[in-house]
Amino acid sequence: AVTNMKFDEEPNYAKLISIFDSLIEQCALSRPIKIDGALKVGQKRGRMLLNLDEDEQPKKKIRIGSPACQWISVYNARRPMKQRYHYNVADSRLHQHVQKGNEDGLLISCVASAANLWALIMDAGTGFTSQVYELSTVFLHKDWIMEQWEKNYYISSIAGSDNGNSLVVMSKGTSYTQQSYKVSDSFPFKWINKKWKEDFHVTSMTTAGNRWGVVMSRNSGYSDQVVELDFLYPSDGIHRRWESGYRITSMAATADQAAFILSVPKRKMMDETQETLRTTAFPSTHVKEKWAKNLYIASICFGRTVC
Repeated sequence: AVTNMKFDEEPNYAKLISIFDSLIEQCALSRPIKIDGALKVGQKRGRMLLNLDEDEQPKKKIRIGSPACQWISVYNARRPMKQRYHYNVADSRLHQHVQKGNEDGLLISCVASAANLWALIMDAGTGFTSQVYELSTVFLHKDWIMEQWEKNYYISSIAGSDNGNSLVVMSKGTSYTQQSYKVSDSFPFKWINKKWKEDFHVTSMTTAGNRWGVVMSRNSGYSDQVVELDFLYPSDGIHRRWESGYRITSMAATADQAAFILSVPKRKMMDETQETLRTTAFPSTHVKEKWAKNLYIASICFGRTVC
């Protein structure tokens, strides 16, 4: 069962708890479960609990079918520049695409993965001076990353595939002064919260299967940052954040969850326009339409959007 709630709606704990009644009743005799504390949760926060009649069932919306995964792409307003995309790229073809882009004055700005193939965004507006990358069967290869940190490269983009492989891009010419990253079986919100207090901000994020990889950096150029984590695309939350001056700066998704990092830049942008798209196939046609309006891909990922 899926219960839909608005962005700022107060949870009705009595109704939510009652959804589990049928499960609890079946094993109540063999394994008694105390739910007194759960019932008090709503009261502790000064919320009124509704009295449900014995026969009354809580109204809930039920969706039938499989969760939907889509490409999620984010576009920012930029001055006219050269941008190039590649998708459905096999490991063996990655090098030639990067090499050709480098010869044309382009560097990698964003990477992603779907169905164990890679997507690659390269453009002339990264501001980076040099770049290295590694394809690894290890999800975020620690030894290689530390080796590049020693050479003053910083992680600028990461992607993980369903089979656990990863593509890590590290660059010179970033504003970062220190970096830390974490690999976790669930979204590492506690770690992110701890790092925020140490003046780090999330600068890259990805998933591999159900594992999360999050990179945080010092001197990111952000004054504030928030997370929107949901089991579907959090449209309400994103629009509320946009209205408060936040912009999507990182995102990643598994088949179960989507996470969006929204940040407030320290320097006010000339044009704050940001748009998002959700498409079943890679948005190649849409990208060209956005370019015509001077909107360029800022980030892209593939994962859960609809429950």
